[in-house]
Amino acid sequence: MDRLIKICGLSTPETLDAALASGADLVGFVRFAKSPRHVDLDTGRTLSHQAKGRAQRVVLLVDPDDAAIAEAIEALDPDMLQLHGAETPTRVAAIRARFGRPVLKAIGVADAGDLATAADYAGIADYLLLDAKPPRTGDALPGGNGLPFDWTLLAGLDPALAFMLSGGLEPQNVAEAIRLARPDAVDVSSGVESRPGIKDPDRIEAFIRAARAAFAASPIEK
Repeated sequence: MDRLIKICGLSTPETLDAALASGADLVGFVRFAKSPRHVDLDTGRTLSHQAKGRAQRVVLLVDPDDAAIAEAIEALDPDMLQLHGAETPTRVAAIRARFGRPVLKAIGVADAGDLATAADYAGIADYLLLDAKPPRTGDALPGGNGLPFDWTLLAGLDPALAFMLSGGLEPQNVAEAIRLARPDAVDVSSGVESRPGIKDPDRIEAFIRAARAAFAASPIEK
């Protein structure tokens, strides 16, 4: 994986254009009704068309059945599927085989033991996204909660394992996260919002600028 920046949870043409103009490599559209960033199929279709050829388009799904995946692909024609639920390695492999799209699998991390779970998906998912494990409350979302995890845990990760870092990132801390975790890519959603579900163009631009500079200052070899 190249050193990439993903802006997730985009839901309006204006904020999507801000992400694209600022140089986002990947843009994410959420298909999860409980999320404040959820987009319906018609909105998703419009946004995906706007981004086509300008960035890689990712649709985020949570424990989807095959019908939900098929309708998302038909409407958004994404370049990648992001699975952000409890999908097993077997399920991820089945989705890749059936739908023929690269898969980004999110893994919740709270302690070192969770990194063993990430290794289970190596070679099955095309990419891994290491995110903060959701808090144990009834209203917590699978992702987008604005919570970081202890990035120093990743010092013990297999250096050959390419991954995207997420969870609690924002313009003010992304450089430190990149320095400590040495990810191949970073992903942000709530950290560039003015309120839940509402992206802030200035924060998007600041995040991408800070992440680019940090990547340039922290090269990795794998």
